[in-house]
Amino acid sequence: MEKRRLGRTGLMVTPISFGALPMQRCTMPEAGEVLKAALDAGINFIDTARAYTDSEEKIGRYIADRRSEYYLATKSMARTKAAMLQDIDTSLANLQTDYIDIYQLHNVKTEQDWEAIMAPDGALEALKEAQQAGKIRHIGITGHNLDMLIKAVKTGEFSTIQVPFNCVEQKAMDELFPLARAQDIGIIVMKPLGGGLIPYVDLALRFILQQEGLVAIPGMDKIEHVTENLAPTNDFKPLNDEEAAKLAAEAEALGANFCRRCGYCMPCVAGIDIPQMFIFYLQYTRYGLTEAIPGRYKGMKVKASACVECGECEARCPYNLPIRERMKQVAADLG
Repeated sequence: MEKRRLGRTGLMVTPISFGALPMQRCTMPEAGEVLKAALDAGINFIDTARAYTDSEEKIGRYIADRRSEYYLATKSMARTKAAMLQDIDTSLANLQTDYIDIYQLHNVKTEQDWEAIMAPDGALEALKEAQQAGKIRHIGITGHNLDMLIKAVKTGEFSTIQVPFNCVEQKAMDELFPLARAQDIGIIVMKPLGGGLIPYVDLALRFILQQEGLVAIPGMDKIEHVTENLAPTNDFKPLNDEEAAKLAAEAEALGANFCRRCGYCMPCVAGIDIPQMFIFYLQYTRYGLTEAIPGRYKGMKVKASACVECGECEARCPYNLPIRERMKQVAADLG
């Protein structure tokens, strides 16, 4: 499989790599099968996070003995030096490794986040200290707020950025990507399939592959995901006009206000499965499943109508989705 240089890190990684967020849904044995299948298929870059519950432990348990075959990235939402140092050591233990190739500041989205990590006793200082100690090789930053990532790139402190980018969300091409490329910063693309809601996997991933230097990390929790996601790398061809138009039409239909199923909104204080409610609504309104979805919705223990409008979910959502309004729409349409 083709490799791409991940900016100034110098790491040569597979352009379609492994996003470990969905592995939280796997049992331990299932996770082992998927991870081993990914390595067997040639994937050599895995991205996880402290926030992905037991994802780090699964990676450590099942493929630590193959550590020479892959590069490893993880991340932490810690904002202080002390908390970040603790998370780095926890990651090393969970992943059963003595070094991590890229350790990233996770989901930096507000000025308060930025000020905290850049402070004298902030998380960035911890990452630099860990880098000097050989615990991590490179420092990265992730987020959904393009302005924050642009600010990060301009500091010159980071070797990689991780940002959502797909056929729906293309704003990063305007300023962020050119700035990053000019500074030789590696670009890791999260949500290349829009959290699984872009149905044309081949087209969506070829759209990513035809962009200069991008490395995509679609989430995988099944062996068939590995096979399907890697298929576009075999005899890759850029999108033709007809395919590009088909993908553009899907992007227009989805719009910007769709749930990527990142799960940051959870847990809900009322017990609502918020991402599932968004999926039901999309399937009911966009994909015409008007007979099947009401029955599935009625099987949910907690309905959208249980929303108490506290707003905690919206404060945590990196996409600033109008979750409370959508819960009202789901309740009105599905009962």
